[in-house]
Amino acid sequence: MKKGIIGRKIGMTQLFDESGKVIPCTVIEAGPCVVVQKKTVEKDGYSAIQVGFGDIAPRKVNRPLSGHFTKVDVAPKRVLREFRLEDTDAYNVGDIIKADTFAPGDAVDVQGTSKGKGFQGAIKRHNFARLKMSHGTGPVARHAGSMGSSANPSRVFKGKKLPGHMGAETVTVQNLDVVKVDAENNLIAVKGAVPGPKGAYVIIYDSVKNKA
Repeated sequence: MKKGIIGRKIGMTQLFDESGKVIPCTVIEAGPCVVVQKKTVEKDGYSAIQVGFGDIAPRKVNRPLSGHFTKVDVAPKRVLREFRLEDTDAYNVGDIIKADTFAPGDAVDVQGTSKGKGFQGAIKRHNFARLKMSHGTGPVARHAGSMGSSANPSRVFKGKKLPGHMGAETVTVQNLDVVKVDAENNLIAVKGAVPGPKGAYVIIYDSVKNKA
């Protein structure tokens, strides 16, 4: 990973390219982020930088975190994330990372937490098909159906797709194109959708599987 930044999902819009083609975009408030800590191979066993985003009132920060921020003379931040960059020597504690770290045309991966759907049935959660609605099916047309054999193996295998909690999971959308960067307002527009509702925090970093 060469670069990364923390952001907040603003919402979706559409932009137009040179030929007038509509591009569906997600607008993300990316930064400004501050480098809170540098981790080194000698001290921590690996090389990384810890980045903070979003101001928070000091009274809402617990004592260990408050001391963590006070030690490096950085205002408390709401979100902390680590980035294992190839060149951490280019950053120092207190440095500011802004949206212009990315440029139009870059390919990025966006990681966030998907929308929580609560408890859902097998049809919505796993795209099961309905049973027939008549001729003896009874009131179970949307149920999961047979669980498998009876005498052997006499149990339900682990991993069986069943109703349960849906959403609220860490999801990464890969290979999204950066369409526009507004450095003055710290906004990045990426092509396509990203995980989470409006206002959700996301992480943007270089594409791992760059299609280019």
